Amino acid sequence: MTFDLILRNATIVDRDGVADIGISNGRFTAIEASLPTGAPEEDVDGRLVIPGFVETHIHLDKSCLLGRCNCEKGTLEEAIGEVAKAKRGFTEEDVYARAASTLEKAIKHGTNRMRTHVEVDPRVGLTSFRALKQLKKDYAWAIELQLCVFPQEGLLDDPGCEDVMRQAMQEGADVVGGAPYMDKDSHGQIAKIFELAKEFGTDIDFHLDFALDPTHLDLVEVCRLADATGWGGRVTIGHVTKLSAMPKVDFEAAAKRLADAGVAVTVLPSTDLFLTGRDAEFNVPRGVTAAHRLRALGVNANISTNNVLNPFTPFGDVSLIRMINLYANVLQVGTTGELAGCLDMVTSASAKLLNRTDYGIAIGNPADIVVLDCETKTQAVCEIAQPLFGLKRGVRTFTRPAASLHRPTN
Repeated sequence: MTFDLILRNATIVDRDGVADIGISNGRFTAIEASLPTGAPEEDVDGRLVIPGFVETHIHLDKSCLLGRCNCEKGTLEEAIGEVAKAKRGFTEEDVYARAASTLEKAIKHGTNRMRTHVEVDPRVGLTSFRALKQLKKDYAWAIELQLCVFPQEGLLDDPGCEDVMRQAMQEGADVVGGAPYMDKDSHGQIAKIFELAKEFGTDIDFHLDFALDPTHLDLVEVCRLADATGWGGRVTIGHVTKLSAMPKVDFEAAAKRLADAGVAVTVLPSTDLFLTGRDAEFNVPRGVTAAHRLRALGVNANISTNNVLNPFTPFGDVSLIRMINLYANVLQVGTTGELAGCLDMVTSASAKLLNRTDYGIAIGNPADIVVLDCETKTQAVCEIAQPLFGLKRGVRTFTRPAASLHRPTN
């Protein structure tokens, strides 16, 4: 067998020992010890090799808006209002430039699959969607990008919004999303989103239950409709900060409902920390739902970035390894198994959420690889191990050389 590239001495995630990885025609064709020489090769010296990070919830279209928007109160209402004003001045060129800057950061941090939410409504129209549709095409060499269109300012209460949503779906949107808390009839919006998903045959991704009062949960209605429509395994809910405010017994009951319905959960630590608990003077709640506890109860839970450099979250470099370290700190994750599991929540669990069956370092799969500067999953999380280089379908997409000391010679 001939290879286009051999990676030597790789510690492959979730496999024992080290092995060589043979790549041909953009796919994994051999994984074993001591592959024969005769092809270009690179020794990764026992470092951890993963199939790449998977971002499931980000907003490329409204990233990098600091300087255009006020961020004085730090509330959800302020963020929505400020971005709504800025959005009226968006052009395709502007959206493309800001989104490309953010996307390139993600690529250089080892992300090679991504789902981005995109706002569409009667004001911005399809401006952002069409810009990101072009971005998806232009960066396909490095990252697979899904576009999830959603109505940030309401659907039922925003006349004409459904027409814009439908036009985006007809023009090739990959996923339909919602923000039910923006309509007076949240269940009505949920029903409409399921209707659109069935009509166009797409997955669903909601912004949901983003508050700290768990007495009313829209997730119950989402689970009911997932069961009724047979859409289990194709529905995700993001934020769900209300779960962070529940007693253990209620949390476990909600987790069972989610697991039974096949509804996945995306936790967004940076935004959830920044926006929630703003009315508390002391003992400020974190507002970050325990994704690792959900996973232990059978829910496919993952961690993602959400907003970057805008009023929803004035921080961020699109590093998922940094995000899971933040999550582990906030949720006081300490056991070796749970720390290692944090890496799963930006890799294998996220790929499952996107319903990708070709993810993983296995013969026949696309040769997507990121090499981390560590040897174990736990080290990756605890030390914020940096990605050193990545391949997409066997072709190098980025390089970040490991830091080195320049010791004095005398």
